[in-house]
Order: sequence, then C-alpha cells, then structure tokens
Amino acid sequence: MKSSSVEQLILDLFSEEHAHLTAQEVYNYLKPRLPAVNPSTVYRALERMTHAGKVSVSDMWGGATVFEVVGEEHHHHLVCENCHRTITLRDETVKSLFDNLSQEYNFEMTTNHLILFGHCKKCLDS
Repeated sequence: MKSSSVEQLILDLFSEEHAHLTAQEVYNYLKPRLPAVNPSTVYRALERMTHAGKVSVSDMWGGATVFEVVGEEHHHHLVCENCHRTITLRDETVKSLFDNLSQEYNFEMTTNHLILFGHCKKCLDS
C-alpha cells in the first residue's frame, strides 16, 4: 500500500469533513476504503503530513489530539472547557500577538494554530 494513496485519502477526508479529527477517526474512515491499512500506517502518514505542513495537530479538548488540514488561511480557536463549543478566530485577530512575541523575544514562530481554553458566555451565564 502506497503511503501517497493513504495521504491522499486523508486529504480527501479533511476536505469533505472540514473538521478536527482524531487519528482513530481517520483510521475508521480509511479502513473500508483500504482494508489493508493499519493504525500505525495512519499515525505515520499523519506525522509525515504534519511535518510537511499539510495538517496541523492540536489538543482541543483536554487530551484529545486532533488533526486538521492546513488551509490557505490560518485560523485559531477559542474552546469552552464546559460545553466544548469552539469559536474560530481569523488569523488577523492573533497575528499581531505572534508578530509582537517574535520581535520582542527574537523568536521565529512555527505555530500556525493557536487554541485558547476558557468558558463561553452561555456557560458563564448558566
């Protein structure tokens, strides 16, 4: 089984779902399409794709490592620790923070996906 076919199917999945997915969810999607695929193949493909900048990896809900395709427009998230509501932020919203940190600390950022945890208005009001 070619890793390129696995990687292409993973990219197809992300373009269909437009979501953050765990490696297990990716594997569950691939298994019926590639019966010979095993979880380690999926993990290695996701790792290669992460290093190549094709997907990002994040911890969105306290321990659940999720992957997402890296689109042309970077974005970031606010995640409610109670209800797991996820608010997507445009890159422009945090770009100045990244720029200021890079300049102040002479530090080149490689992060392209910021996730901040807290509590949404609905949870705060209840």
